[in-house]
Amino acid sequence: MASPSQRIGWFGLGSMGLGMALNLQKHLRIKGSPPLRYSNRSLSKGQPLKDAGAIPEDDFESVVQKSDIIFTMISNDDVLNELLTKALTAGGPLAGKIFVDTSTVHPDTCASASQQLGEKGAVFIASPVFGASPVAAAGKLIFSVAGSSEAVETIKPLIVDVMGRSIIYMGEDVRKSSLLKISGNILVISFLEVISEAQVFAEVTGLGTEQLEQFIGSMFGPVLDSYSKRITTGAYAPPLDTPPGFAAALASKDAKHALSIAEKHGTRIPTLEVALSRLTAAREYAGESIDSAAVYGTARREAGLPFWSENSRQGN
Repeated sequence: MASPSQRIGWFGLGSMGLGMALNLQKHLRIKGSPPLRYSNRSLSKGQPLKDAGAIPEDDFESVVQKSDIIFTMISNDDVLNELLTKALTAGGPLAGKIFVDTSTVHPDTCASASQQLGEKGAVFIASPVFGASPVAAAGKLIFSVAGSSEAVETIKPLIVDVMGRSIIYMGEDVRKSSLLKISGNILVISFLEVISEAQVFAEVTGLGTEQLEQFIGSMFGPVLDSYSKRITTGAYAPPLDTPPGFAAALASKDAKHALSIAEKHGTRIPTLEVALSRLTAAREYAGESIDSAAVYGTARREAGLPFWSENSRQGN
């Protein structure tokens, strides 16, 4: 169990990380623990954290030096590797520290991080999360956690009923939590692809998207209904000043990880292959300010419809 005197650090304040870090800082303040120390490539994004009592640091190395447990929420494997290199070469002692990465990265990246930090006496916990940014802000994420059971018990009070509603413990092998998260995203991206195809079908045949969405909600429940609404409300291409819930770039990265792992094990994921192709086309056409549901925009174009719907933004 985390000691009230343990120092907690955070790096990564994107659409997910800021909400998570705010919930963690609120928890630390209530418990009378030392305030969260944080950093980010754009430190100004941490102003809400500073307002909540957290302490900004100029760089990741400073966060590591002044923390016992360090959380990261970053965009991809390259960023995580870059941060670990900084921590490993900064010269400060790492023994006894716990590094918790909540991002979605390749299982091999997790294994490498665990090995490198282990050689310095530190512990790496792979802890990717399920849920979009509103879920992160609400503190209702699901954490897929793997690594030292003792370290997991230490960080659990910082997660459950703070940043997340539950933990799925995947054992000591840090690759397993990454595999679960990637498997989950195979489902999410594939659901968006299939619903997009059905909604375009409803549109071009004259069935109507509203009627189809009513059926999806009644038949398959609130989760798939919410995916359909990301399409029909235009959230797949939000206003340029509104960050997407699950950015197309991140979904593409996760899809590539899944497809490469599948190929390595002699299998294919055809639905995900189509979705990745459509995501790539959507990013080329509409830029990076689009959601993973933008497979819908590409499917519309393939059917002779505009990429933009009447509810989405209308261009860049």
